[in-house]
Amino acid sequence: GDGLHVGHPEGYTATDIVCRAARMQGKSVVHPMGFDAFGLPAEEHAIKTGEHPRIQTEKNIDTFRRQLKMLGFSYDWARELATTDVEYVRWTQWIFLQIYDTWFDADTQRGRPISELPIPPAVKKQGADAVREYQDERRLAFQSDAPVNWCPALGTVLANEEVIDGKSERGGHPVERRPLRQWMLRITAYADRLERDLEDVDWHEGIKALQRNWIGRSTGAEVDFYIGHSHLAPGDKNLAPGDSPGANWGDARRKAGFPAKPGNDVLRIYTTRPDTLFGATYMVIAPEHPLVGRLTTADNKAAVKKYCDAAAAKSDLDRTELAKEKTGVFTGSYAINPVNDEAVPIWIADYVLISYGTGAIMAVPAHDERDFEFAKQYDIAIKPVVQPASYVSPEESEKILAGKQVYADAGVAINSGEFDGLATAEFKEKITAWLAERGLGRQAVNYKLRDWLFSRQRFWGEPFPILHELNDDRQPTGRLRAVPEDELPVDLPHLEDYKPHGRPEPPLDKAPDEWLYPVIDGVRYKRETNTMPQWAGSCWYYLRFLDPTNTDAAIDPEIEKAWMPVDLYVGGAEHAVLHLLYARFWHKV
Repeated sequence: GDGLHVGHPEGYTATDIVCRAARMQGKSVVHPMGFDAFGLPAEEHAIKTGEHPRIQTEKNIDTFRRQLKMLGFSYDWARELATTDVEYVRWTQWIFLQIYDTWFDADTQRGRPISELPIPPAVKKQGADAVREYQDERRLAFQSDAPVNWCPALGTVLANEEVIDGKSERGGHPVERRPLRQWMLRITAYADRLERDLEDVDWHEGIKALQRNWIGRSTGAEVDFYIGHSHLAPGDKNLAPGDSPGANWGDARRKAGFPAKPGNDVLRIYTTRPDTLFGATYMVIAPEHPLVGRLTTADNKAAVKKYCDAAAAKSDLDRTELAKEKTGVFTGSYAINPVNDEAVPIWIADYVLISYGTGAIMAVPAHDERDFEFAKQYDIAIKPVVQPASYVSPEESEKILAGKQVYADAGVAINSGEFDGLATAEFKEKITAWLAERGLGRQAVNYKLRDWLFSRQRFWGEPFPILHELNDDRQPTGRLRAVPEDELPVDLPHLEDYKPHGRPEPPLDKAPDEWLYPVIDGVRYKRETNTMPQWAGSCWYYLRFLDPTNTDAAIDPEIEKAWMPVDLYVGGAEHAVLHLLYARFWHKV
């Protein structure tokens, strides 16, 4: 907007009261004010008014500052900053480069310089390009072809929270799912620390609970279902009586063990309930799963394409809404359940997300509400494998064991072969060990938290300090080069037209050649033309407030040691799973 609204002074008054009281008690107080000014709202406003976003932003900051001073708040205005200040952008870009040049050491649970990443001898033998690719795959900042929410009208990707019923929250424009090459930050590597270290954070328990739920740590097992003969249905004439299409595969797995990465002959699933494997009567893969094409038989191609196209128009939140009707389409293929060698049909359904777990699930309709609704919708078998606990009434137990009602709690194993009679907790341990012994599965920890999609196809944001090497035909070679630190900041070039055009190419692709195509040591490069999201600058402002004029470092370590951590933060609870989580991640790196 053009100025403060009545809600702004509410929080500002609260912090001002606390600060004035602390000063009266003889305490040293830092009470700063700054402006988080990059992002979509500022750019949309500039497009609407026809005034450049920098001019518009600086005008609004002048207005905000004047109004805040009129209100008499005791801010230290010598510490004022804006995330759009060129000097501030310099250090935001510098921090990104530290993340880019870091890999996560799982043994120490800390980031280490990419130069210290151990390179396997076999990779070294393949040469410098193989080593570079090995390093790039493990950086904390990396590029990935990610399925994203693309809004042609806004000309950018949107977070799941910004899409409602297939339309953008801002403007109500249609949104579609499509794979785009994006910058990602490997926040999932820090999931365990982010969850565990909440114990040491002096926050309200409700806020910590929001972060824990967002991180969503769970323990279970990864299990491989064989699909090497996926076109063979149960009782197929090409199978001899009693034969299992996965028999040879099972023997090979017993000898070789469970591989770190699944091959093309299996569907790998993650489950928190390995004790219900005997009750899996079908499988579901996400519409974006890479094996959709291979698993879809000729007779089902048209139906599968239609379904996947429809799923592309929905956000992840729309797709996982519990109240929505479950929909899906049969691929025509089958997988072999590793615990009983039974062939189970493979379906595609949009309630399974490619971004969670492995993008494939085993479906146990007797013991999962979503699976139950889906099975009823498509007349799929329901096989109870958990005897309800004693607190369940005889009438309800009868319905559960008849497959007419879901039971998702713990109990005693039934219809599970040699494991019958085991309590759920014991069964989980024993079946996981049984799978591991045969190379069919392993214990695993999973998180709902996903890697952070960190690029936007917009103009008004921090440019990435990354260069893409080009060959003589001006095509990317795949080699990336970081902009040297002494050349930071990479400032935004002047653009007459920065409006979205409905295509994935960002506005910076239209930048002047002298900015877009630098030549270094005789090699031509193209600058990264995506920009960072508005969260980039807000991840670390609390540090810069302490040392806002330092031109040699983002912050002097001695000053940081003297003042940190922050004593009081006032903001909406909606920041718990975005800004506050992102800031904790950056600080840990």
